[in-house]
Amino acid sequence: MRLKQSRLGNIRDIPYHRGMRTLHSRKRDDEPIPLTEEGFVKLKDKLSRLKASLPDLIAETARTAAYGDRSENAEYQMAKSTLRRTHRQIWTIEAQLKRIVIIRPRGPSGIVELGSTVVLECEGKERIYQIVGPQETNPEKNRISHKSPLGAALLRHPKGATILLRTEMGIRKYKILDIR
Repeated sequence: MRLKQSRLGNIRDIPYHRGMRTLHSRKRDDEPIPLTEEGFVKLKDKLSRLKASLPDLIAETARTAAYGDRSENAEYQMAKSTLRRTHRQIWTIEAQLKRIVIIRPRGPSGIVELGSTVVLECEGKERIYQIVGPQETNPEKNRISHKSPLGAALLRHPKGATILLRTEMGIRKYKILDIR
């Protein structure tokens, strides 16, 4: 197979060709995934639920396939799509489980680390955040990622430290009141 030549070289050398990404622009799938014990249990429970649903999904797909012409059978196509999505979720979770690193706080170390609960003061208000991995981030429950701007700024700072963080609304000042 000959590659089409362009003034930039081979088509494979062009970063985005017809909307497709190159291998180099894909997210790495071999990085460790930090999860709390609670997050790990939730993920394993989700995997169990998905695996338990497979027999029903397979039966539904077989039932709808019996209706005849599969190319125009909307029920079959929907059942097959659901089955494929469930299989993809199972494969994704199984791959993630191989890369999980459980976050276990070391106890009162005096510095902010992954898994720490941090009490901050910002603009006279007290705020409490737990530093977790990106998969468990939930701002409504005050769980922020260690990769977020605030989470990354807090890491490795001791109790009593003051952190300045540039935001859209200007520079914010955070003081670490307590680390749990």
